[in-house]
Amino acid sequence: MENTLNNNPNTAETAEELMKKFDKNSKSRNFTGAYKIGYKVLFIIFALYVLSTALIFKRLTTYTKLPLFLGLALFIGYVKYPACEKDALKENYVPWYDVLLATLSLGSCLYYVFTQDAIIYSGGIINTVDVIVGVIGILTIIELCRRAVGIPLLVVVGLFITYAFIWFMKKPETAFRNLIYGLFYNVENGVLSTPISVCCSFIVIFIIFGAFLEKTGIGNFFVDLANSLVGASAGGPAKVAVISSALEGMYSGSSVANTVGSGSITIPVMKSAGYKPEFAAAVEAAASTGGQIMPPIMGAAAFLMSQITTVPYATIITCAILPAILYFSGIFIMVHLEAKKTGLKGLPKEAIPNFFKLILKKGYLLIPIIALIICMNDFTPAMSACFAILFAMCVSFIDPDLIDNLLSKKKSLIKKTLLSFILAIIPIAAYFISSVIISSQTTSRSLAVAISTAVICSVFNKNDSSPLKVKLVGEALYSGTNNAIGVIVACAMAGIVSGVVQMTGLGSTLVTIIVPIAQKSLIVALFLTMICCIVLGMGVPTTANYVIMATIMAPILTKAGIEVPLAAHMFVFYFGIVADITPPVALAAYAGSAIAKSNPLKTSITATKLAIAAFIVPYVFALNPSMLLIDAVWYEAVLTVITSIIGMYGVSLGLQGFTFGKINLPLRILSAIGGLLLIIPGLVTDSIGILIIGGVLAYQYFFVYKKKDSQIS
Repeated sequence: MENTLNNNPNTAETAEELMKKFDKNSKSRNFTGAYKIGYKVLFIIFALYVLSTALIFKRLTTYTKLPLFLGLALFIGYVKYPACEKDALKENYVPWYDVLLATLSLGSCLYYVFTQDAIIYSGGIINTVDVIVGVIGILTIIELCRRAVGIPLLVVVGLFITYAFIWFMKKPETAFRNLIYGLFYNVENGVLSTPISVCCSFIVIFIIFGAFLEKTGIGNFFVDLANSLVGASAGGPAKVAVISSALEGMYSGSSVANTVGSGSITIPVMKSAGYKPEFAAAVEAAASTGGQIMPPIMGAAAFLMSQITTVPYATIITCAILPAILYFSGIFIMVHLEAKKTGLKGLPKEAIPNFFKLILKKGYLLIPIIALIICMNDFTPAMSACFAILFAMCVSFIDPDLIDNLLSKKKSLIKKTLLSFILAIIPIAAYFISSVIISSQTTSRSLAVAISTAVICSVFNKNDSSPLKVKLVGEALYSGTNNAIGVIVACAMAGIVSGVVQMTGLGSTLVTIIVPIAQKSLIVALFLTMICCIVLGMGVPTTANYVIMATIMAPILTKAGIEVPLAAHMFVFYFGIVADITPPVALAAYAGSAIAKSNPLKTSITATKLAIAAFIVPYVFALNPSMLLIDAVWYEAVLTVITSIIGMYGVSLGLQGFTFGKINLPLRILSAIGGLLLIIPGLVTDSIGILIIGGVLAYQYFFVYKKKDSQIS
């Protein structure tokens, strides 16, 4: 499906321009010709390094792997991000000072690699050269953060570093050395701590997987799939946007990227169907923002949550299922009621693909995601992602017209299709053969052999209909690195904040101050935490936001009375994400607004209204963790899902004020209350909620809808 944003003459900005405007990670230098090739090769080498450390060089020590990972990322970051917009406009231009900064950033990390033994056994007492190198390393990270992430995170980190320096000044003679050692050389705190470790081990690999998945064309498949399911119903185009964005959210970790990518197709269609520009943009922004809470990938922060809480990643994605269902069902219901209220119809039947034919023809594109979910039960997240990458490469060999070609009578088409299918099987066969030859204990090396075989097969792939060529492999690796650099920088900066909290005992200090207050009113503590997350999230990426709030506020919430630590972490995780649609700084909503040419503030307010579940559900699972399906019996889980969805319907009735007809204000308030009671797990609350929602619907049906119907007749 073509990108309507780029092809629509009435749209002022292209997708690329919007990404550069609202997503700092998309701003880069202008390279052409041989310079562009060299630039991409550099990115591909980095992606290969990350994959190789997961599959081949697994025995690299932390003191080698992490500094090398960070150093390469910083070097590439300075090649990618210009110091100012003026530099970005110049073709094939990298000024001398950026070459110097790139060299210094990589050099400071390599210094760590080559002097690691001395540093490890120094007991934290580092020499003058170590201090100078550490300062250079920290300053180059800070400058790249300014370019790649933005000023807000820089301000936050600056305040924490200032606090740490003042704290260390209790011992002036060693203060500065201790600070530099803690922030740059200590792998338990600072830039090389948990955030970077998780980024190297899991996050970048999943970002690369997302890039491969995108190259398979699964995004268009999701749009067609959603179209086949709900396109013909009332308000079909908007419902398609909700479902397709939810599905695309499984591999897209950026709210803005998801909004621009999906919205370039869905927003113009919604507008043409009769939706107001603000509503169309808000639907896409709200649905796209939910991508980061959608299992099984959930963006980068979920991997950090697993590491910080020591809860297995598979458990986290299981706990996130019901909240994600409620989030998207809430948007879906709001869209449906808006369509009914304004009398909007669905798409014409001739524009709706047949569901069964679509699944039969393109259902194989789901194999990588299914493989990822299955592998999660037996392998680490990193290995599972590598398996998913292998399957994404294999399905990319398959001719999209597989079924039609096999049913045709043309031998040339049948032969071409069978050859593409054989190419898809060879890498998988290589995995099993190498497992037998090498050893059953070396799954990672067998997987490396299989992925390498897939790359070799792509060289011999002459089928123009089959997308996997060597060029596609390179583009996927390049895209993965390109999307990861900003996340890596944010993780390094978040590590500094986390390190300051750990080194100075700031977290314990805040606990002793805030917990007595929070214990008097947990709701107040949750509300203040929500405000902090949203305000911080307006200028700080989700990953860094989560690390900061998880380090400071999550322990406080746990001490204040939240019995399940995971619930506290999910709470701060959720509210860090919804900042992307919460005014006044709602980047996803503003990106959607630019596509729809709507009022940005009205769009963000509408998006917040549509995503109301994201502001309710976290309070519920914080106060009652059973919503996270922790230790829940299956029938209790099913009952919780059903009652919660009905509850979201009640809340949506209250907000939209329409069902069989217009709902008056008292009944709208009553509907919202009934909905909230149903969302809160419990037999008593569910019973009262059902009675209230049932009563409102009965009243609307018999005294509004039937009365109106009899008057017409």
